[in-house]
Amino acid sequence: MDVDSLLSNSCRRDWQTVEPAEIEPVRFAVIGLGWFTTGRALPALEQSEMCEPTVLVSSSAEKAERMAAETDGAAHGITYEEFHDGAASEAYDAVYIVTPNALHLEYVETAAALGKDVLCEKPMERDSERAVELRETAVDADVELMIAYRMHTEPTVRRARELVANGYIGDPMSVTGSMSQRLLDRIDPDPNQWRLDEALAGGGALFDIGIYPLNTARFLLEADPVAVTGNVSSTHDAFDEVDETVAFSAEFPQEVYAQCYASHNARQSSGLTVTGTEGQVRIEPAFFQDRTRKLHVSRGDGRATIAVERVDQMLEEFDYFADRVRGAESVYPDGDHGVVDMRAMEAVYEAAESGRWVSLE
Repeated sequence: MDVDSLLSNSCRRDWQTVEPAEIEPVRFAVIGLGWFTTGRALPALEQSEMCEPTVLVSSSAEKAERMAAETDGAAHGITYEEFHDGAASEAYDAVYIVTPNALHLEYVETAAALGKDVLCEKPMERDSERAVELRETAVDADVELMIAYRMHTEPTVRRARELVANGYIGDPMSVTGSMSQRLLDRIDPDPNQWRLDEALAGGGALFDIGIYPLNTARFLLEADPVAVTGNVSSTHDAFDEVDETVAFSAEFPQEVYAQCYASHNARQSSGLTVTGTEGQVRIEPAFFQDRTRKLHVSRGDGRATIAVERVDQMLEEFDYFADRVRGAESVYPDGDHGVVDMRAMEAVYEAAESGRWVSLE
């Protein structure tokens, strides 16, 4: 394949099927106004030509109204209770759910009852049973459901996927992926935050950031794991309910193996490598969206490193969702896709307790 041609236009939106000027923007009710929403999601929605953040939803009426007044395009600030009662439902077409994991289902149920499409943050829920219920709720109401795996629209990952799919590295043999950060230092110092509450989060480092190498491995290989094994550990008192660190292996069809690592108490770092019979493709850094990514490719004696122009990953994700909702192409990654990760991650916990491989088939 012509690698130079592929990489010369590395940020192209190869997924785009509609032009912004030809569609009505998708109007979002944004549910949950934490740091990620205010710092990442709302700025992207304000910038988008395909989406608008018309309704903001929070536990606090004062916060919701204040944020609505400060956000371009937002016309309403309402509480969670008002959302469930159907307030301002005429002002939005879809919901973006950014609440703690264990609360996703209830907001999908309300959105489905109102006939609104759903973009739901990952992981889908706190456990696979609730994730399945969430998926079926959307199916029964005939509303679109997309799980917010932003790596699927990250240009560097998409170019790596093309290299793998077109045989540049030969037959894939292994994937190695990692993501780590010091949660209490960089994200939230509160030891009582919801990410450390098993009832709200469902899991710790695995659910929060281990899902990145797991899901991106699935995306790059275009395959789902058939078995997993792993170990979890916690050294900090704040992590007494959930895992602080996880290391796991996933077996894919044709005896391809992924080795993954995630930690909430290690230096910020991320990377992903796919090694094949003929070559290798590596993304570093891989997952943190405020970093400039480099794509390293090698085959035989040839080596190349390409710095890919940084994009707003949230903008790409929102516009992709709008493209699928307004266009003819199917929404993906969908609920079925999200449930696979939930079951795989639960199997990692089972394997950590048993010390054995756990089959997913």
